[in-house]
Amino acid sequence: MQPNLKKRLSPFILTLLVIAIDQLSKAWIVAAIAENTVGYRFLGDFLAIIHVRNTAIAFSMGVGLPSVVKILVFILLPLLLVTAVIILMVGERAAIKTGYRWILALFLGGGVGNLIDRIFRSFRVVDFISVKVYGFLGFERWPTFNVADASLVVSGILLAAFLIFDKGDDSDV
Repeated sequence: MQPNLKKRLSPFILTLLVIAIDQLSKAWIVAAIAENTVGYRFLGDFLAIIHVRNTAIAFSMGVGLPSVVKILVFILLPLLLVTAVIILMVGERAAIKTGYRWILALFLGGGVGNLIDRIFRSFRVVDFISVKVYGFLGFERWPTFNVADASLVVSGILLAAFLIFDKGDDSDV
């Protein structure tokens, strides 16, 4: 394999890893914990593993939207975004630094993980991690999330940090 092509494709290992961990953890939750019940608690009430389904996006935004709008906003638009990111990452003219490629790979893993649920679980994304946040931002518990959600948040934080601290040299392109 050409070194440049290998450099462009290797971050997809992270994408596949995130998708696999996300889907395997969701399959375990669906098989082991009845929907809308708590399966396990750790550190008192700090961390709970609970089986819930989200028919919208972050913080249940868009829960009341008509099905046609959900198909456009929650499936077709993300598919276009995933396609654009893949083209950006592997295109011959892609001049993206290695760090950004890995961040985009992490983003893709999270996006595709939740997209799989939306397509194959009738818009019902499996969420299962519930953390007590003691009133932070007005929440007693943070909205329940999954591995794909965590991947999306971490990739967003890393992207912001890279954009803020990037020195602008193109030596890693």
